[in-house]
Amino acid sequence: MKNKKSQRSWLNNMELKHPLVIAGPCSAESEDQVLNVAHQLKKTDATVFRAGIWKPRTRPGNFEGVGEIGLKWLKKVKEQTGLLTATEVANPVHVELAIKNEVDIVWIGARSTVSPFIVQEIAEALRGTNKIVLVKNPVNPDLSLWLGAVERLQTSNVKNIGVIHRGFSSYEKTRYRNNPEWQIPIDLQNQFPDLPLLIDPSHIAGRRDIIFDLCQRALDLNYDGLMIETHHQPDDAWSDVKQQITPDVLKQITIDLKIRNEQGNAIEYQNKIANLRTQIDVADHKLTEILGKRMEIADKIGVLKKENNVAILQNKRWNEILEKMILQGEENGLSKVFILKIYQAIHQESINHQNRLHKDS
Repeated sequence: MKNKKSQRSWLNNMELKHPLVIAGPCSAESEDQVLNVAHQLKKTDATVFRAGIWKPRTRPGNFEGVGEIGLKWLKKVKEQTGLLTATEVANPVHVELAIKNEVDIVWIGARSTVSPFIVQEIAEALRGTNKIVLVKNPVNPDLSLWLGAVERLQTSNVKNIGVIHRGFSSYEKTRYRNNPEWQIPIDLQNQFPDLPLLIDPSHIAGRRDIIFDLCQRALDLNYDGLMIETHHQPDDAWSDVKQQITPDVLKQITIDLKIRNEQGNAIEYQNKIANLRTQIDVADHKLTEILGKRMEIADKIGVLKKENNVAILQNKRWNEILEKMILQGEENGLSKVFILKIYQAIHQESINHQNRLHKDS
């Protein structure tokens, strides 16, 4: 990989020739496992070795991490490979132990970011630190909580901050373990343009086969780096088996990723237009998802009408929708003609769906 843009703040001090790569197992399992993975990652573009020492699990009874002993293994990683080390902290005790054991980077996990109380306690424990502190987005799609966590760290005079996009939990089943909801990190990036932004494709994907695509989209959206769960024997991992990749796969991903340099106006234009087009792709994907959900609701209405022998076309309701949408369209800079065309097409598709239901009876 080649660097696509000049890095900012603490990233600049790393003097990277490519976007930041943080890699390592979901969980530290044994000293041998940690060192084995680390030595293999030394042959990749990885700059930072990550491993979960404490693992917050959704339900009790699952592996919750090896605890403090794992921090000793991280020290050996740094001594033997020269890689920086990173782990998650979820309370002030974790922070104290991580600092004591010379961990270079700590991150606040999605389950912690969701609670301002927890974030405030961690921020106080980190007050004035020069350690790099990364903040994962909260589990639920709430930009304010994410921004609030960053602001609490800033208020505690934490100097080196970055954020990690790891996707958002949803009750509905999708192709992702956690929906990317790309617009949320885009909005965060617009509010904090100088804050390094990384992607955690492992937790978004929940599976190996789409990690590359997520990384590429993130870099097209001007992200600064990747945090990818990497294990020497992923199928035997103690946690998150399906989403971990091998160091060899990581190496190939970083080779295949397309990253543009900023050199001259022509390339700067290509970078900017690629970024904007990727944002268009994100918006289009969201539009089709929303339209699909709208048609599912229209189908339910069609079934209800059929059961109650009610006509499909309801002109009064249709006119009410049009009037409301025209007003909302104007508020968002959309012309009346455009709104009419869009909603006439949506309305016709809804009628087609309901007609098919009636014919099937």
